[in-house]
Amino acid sequence: MRKIVIYVFVILIIIIAGFVIFWPEGYHKKQKKVAINLLDSILSRKKIIALTDYGPTNFFIYRGKTMGYQFELLQDFAKSLGVSIDLRVQPNLDSAVRMLREGKVDILAMGLTVTLKRENEMAFTEPLFYTRQVLVQRKPNNYENMTADEINQDLIRNLLNLGGKTVHVQQGTIYTGQLLALQNQIADSIHIVHDYLAPVQLIAEVAQNKINYTVADETVAHIASRIYPNIDVETPLSTPQKIAWGVRSDQHSLLDTLNSWLSGFKNTLEARLLYNKYFKNAGSKSITNTRYLSYQGGKLSPYDAIIKEAAQKLGWDWRLLASVIYQESGFKKELRSWVGAYGLMQMMPDAMKNYDIDTLSTPEAQIMAGTSYLKSLEKQLPSSITDSLERIKFTLACYNGGFSHIKDARRLAEKYGKNPNIWTGNVDYFILHLSENIYYEDPVVSNGYMRGWETYRFVNEIFKRFRNYKKLINPRQLVLVKTKKAR
Repeated sequence: MRKIVIYVFVILIIIIAGFVIFWPEGYHKKQKKVAINLLDSILSRKKIIALTDYGPTNFFIYRGKTMGYQFELLQDFAKSLGVSIDLRVQPNLDSAVRMLREGKVDILAMGLTVTLKRENEMAFTEPLFYTRQVLVQRKPNNYENMTADEINQDLIRNLLNLGGKTVHVQQGTIYTGQLLALQNQIADSIHIVHDYLAPVQLIAEVAQNKINYTVADETVAHIASRIYPNIDVETPLSTPQKIAWGVRSDQHSLLDTLNSWLSGFKNTLEARLLYNKYFKNAGSKSITNTRYLSYQGGKLSPYDAIIKEAAQKLGWDWRLLASVIYQESGFKKELRSWVGAYGLMQMMPDAMKNYDIDTLSTPEAQIMAGTSYLKSLEKQLPSSITDSLERIKFTLACYNGGFSHIKDARRLAEKYGKNPNIWTGNVDYFILHLSENIYYEDPVVSNGYMRGWETYRFVNEIFKRFRNYKKLINPRQLVLVKTKKAR
């Protein structure tokens, strides 16, 4: 019996020793293989799976063109590897980190703020750029008629005055930690409200007097201040912080490859132009309501006769078409926008090719091509939009925002009991709010996030200017002249 016990004991020792000696080595080799092979897998499948979120800088669609700082960076990195991009969207940061950890995506290309806590969850690339967090607050009423000193008296400039205030921040962001640290520094409480709205949406809430304060990265806040001139974003809450991409902590080869590419790319002119495009010159500057009043008498532009002939083809009042052209270009025939739109009608390159014009085309050709494009959009509208004025509004919305987004907004209007065939007070509401995840993530929406405030303002400002043109300009003062056919 004793011999049997000894024999069993020896066998167990051998088995345990085998696990100790061989199993960990095999296990670690397997883990090491996974860590090495993710980059190999990307190269093998010729596709990188990346995750980002919708937003005014990261990723969006403008007039049917896919754009965004993170998106264009990702394009350049993918090009350097010779692979394509499978870009996925996840606005919830916690879910995004989980997808990265579970191996469902290769990279988080989301412009993440680097923190010690996040470094325990993922590995970060070298910084893409640096930014800081700022307090977003509303300027006082009638700020346009106040001096800078008078405005500052009503704003929080000393952070001690933030004590007792309520600040809304997006759930899962680092803004909560910053406010808690600040609360300790000023020895006073700050009421923090967690919200599922994105920072740019919370900024809109401040501008619309729904909430008083929020926090955002300075880069995003400055872009938003061009959209909402009544907000102030000049009070910093943090020191400069690193903004980077994230990969899984065990993906050393992928991280090294990313950093090698970044170190070369960041020193190029292309990198500086890309940064300026989205963070310094993002969006078209709003045209003030007074500039067009400087045109005296019955003449709006050097192109009035051409515009009048083109408007006849559309069946529009020529002053309405003139308002469209002024909105787009200020009657500047060689204007090129930050997104590549060109000329009097600010047509995108693909649309210009379709209508056989280029940067050398005459103003006549530009206007006639733009008019033909407007007419083609109007023909695509459903016959259920019977009112002629509403058809014009929808046509303009499609011209600015793209036909697909307008279809999404019409579906939302119908779902929420609004009239999908009426723009004002119905479909325009959903266009304005298509930057909010409650709407762009709705199952009836096929084309995702949209900078809808631009299209909303585009239609409204054109008609506001048109009403003034009708008051100032006598339609009988101009003589129609025949123009050359658009080439």
